[in-house]
Amino acid sequence: MKFTASFLLLVSTMTYSVIAQADRLEDIQKQGYITVGTTGDYKPFSYYDGSTFSGYDIDVAKYFATEMGVEVKFVQTTWKDLLAGLDNDKYDIAMGGITRRISRQMAAEQSQGYMTFGKCFLVSQGRESLFDTLEKVNRPEVKVGVNIGGTNEKFADQFLTKATIVRFENNLDVPKAVEAGKVDVMVTETPEALYYQVINKKLDAVREDNPFTKSQFGYLIPEGEQRLLNTVNFMMDEMKLKGVDETFMANNSLK
Repeated sequence: MKFTASFLLLVSTMTYSVIAQADRLEDIQKQGYITVGTTGDYKPFSYYDGSTFSGYDIDVAKYFATEMGVEVKFVQTTWKDLLAGLDNDKYDIAMGGITRRISRQMAAEQSQGYMTFGKCFLVSQGRESLFDTLEKVNRPEVKVGVNIGGTNEKFADQFLTKATIVRFENNLDVPKAVEAGKVDVMVTETPEALYYQVINKKLDAVREDNPFTKSQFGYLIPEGEQRLLNTVNFMMDEMKLKGVDETFMANNSLK
């Protein structure tokens, strides 16, 4: 009986050890590809046109895969399901203009930050002076467009409590709503606002030089996957060292 109990304890300990040493980076190398969760609705970082993904973070994902010697597979997700997809092993890493924040850090691992930005507004051309402060926007008659599940929605819910909030499932629909006059203001970040201002002369960025907040983008990795996190941070450092990130920014109208 003592031998049996000791043997079972040994087997149990060995099994736990194998599970504890499970390593996603090793799994990625063995399977020959890395899966990337991305929303595909946040230009110029991640855009899906129905057949192909493009954008700054899509270029970065492809670069990561090349450096790791594997292929890349993209999995479309939504902002509200971003962390759930990571927890449920739908992808190895989440990318695409994801704001670093403490709630995400407590639920997953976050890479080092890249590209400092802030919350600002996008409005129809010529209406900047009407909506250049929180006070001017925070009124019942002002319609504010936000994407569901992201930090834009959280910002609006916190600072624009008196405004009429219009929520969109797809972030790509919000600039269209501004242009069409369905909403007065879009809550967004400086890179996205400047991008739309460049490609659409009917839209203007507001407070892009003096945003309401300051944050950084980062990448999300499953909790506890330290080796994968270290590898991603290393590749990000190498990108900066070689100027690869500057090239990707230029290619995606971020410079």
